[in-house]
Amino acid sequence: MTVIPQGYAPSLGLYDTQKAIGLIKNIFQVKLCAALHLKRVTAPLFVDPATGLNDDLNGVERPVGFDIPAVGFEGQVVHSLAKWKRLALHDYNFFVGNGLVTDMNAIRRDEELDNLHSIYVDQWDWEKVIAPEDRTEAYLEETVKKIVSAICGTLDELQWQFPDLPTQLCREVVFVSAQELEDRWPELSPKERETAFVKEHRTAFIRQIGGKLKSGRPHDGRAPDYDDWALNGDLLFWHEPLGVALEISSMGIRVDPESLDRQLTEAGCGHRRELPFHKMLLSGQLPLTIGGGIGQSRLCMLLLGKAHIGEVQASLWDQDTQEACRSAGIILL
Repeated sequence: MTVIPQGYAPSLGLYDTQKAIGLIKNIFQVKLCAALHLKRVTAPLFVDPATGLNDDLNGVERPVGFDIPAVGFEGQVVHSLAKWKRLALHDYNFFVGNGLVTDMNAIRRDEELDNLHSIYVDQWDWEKVIAPEDRTEAYLEETVKKIVSAICGTLDELQWQFPDLPTQLCREVVFVSAQELEDRWPELSPKERETAFVKEHRTAFIRQIGGKLKSGRPHDGRAPDYDDWALNGDLLFWHEPLGVALEISSMGIRVDPESLDRQLTEAGCGHRRELPFHKMLLSGQLPLTIGGGIGQSRLCMLLLGKAHIGEVQASLWDQDTQEACRSAGIILL
């Protein structure tokens, strides 16, 4: 469902919006690479599903598949590159303290469309090799702070080019666990808890997402075979035009053999132990890593103060969305 904020008017026209999108994508990638010691690499748009490399998200989304006569099997458009990146770090011989970043483009055909969600997903997917002693909450939090600094630094440069942009971000990130949110607001849904907390603190990182809480339900779904559910989380900023907590990144320290084995059992996904990627991980052949995805269109929405993701990316929309935006003077790309 599309929501049109009362009195909303975009700060930038169509020409300047396109110019600003280009600036954001260039500036932020440079800052991210410098902060986390990343090198840009080329990544696939589709993978062989038999490898187990595709991200199954919450386990119910249907990947887009297509037959490839020349290779004799079906290709599958990636949902994300969470697993591929870790294998790439192994294959490319990256060493501790260094990592990769790539442009990820995906199609999520089962996504429910609204102001923040599209069937087209574009993000910076990044992954970095870490040492065993780095698998801690302290290391995760330090990495989150570096990403927040890169985002705020990008806004500073953007407002030098477009001084009328009214966007304001809080540079201080507050960390809270999903269980702490449930304890504080047991009567609210997970999304309502996020909204209440981020409205209060403006910039927040919600830790430990994927496993069941005391209520018996998880805060949100996570695949069992990339993030360690005890060492992951979501980065959210308060988005003033919509009055919502806007998730910019899902990230975390990745599973080691022990946490992978435990999470596969908990999720009822024991059959994945026979897939090539999972065999390598369980046997300790893959490096220990931290990584995540940072939404490109989401970041543009945040920094430019846009009310609909279609203002910063080209996608397909239902007729009701098109009409609602058209009547409000919102131009969908």
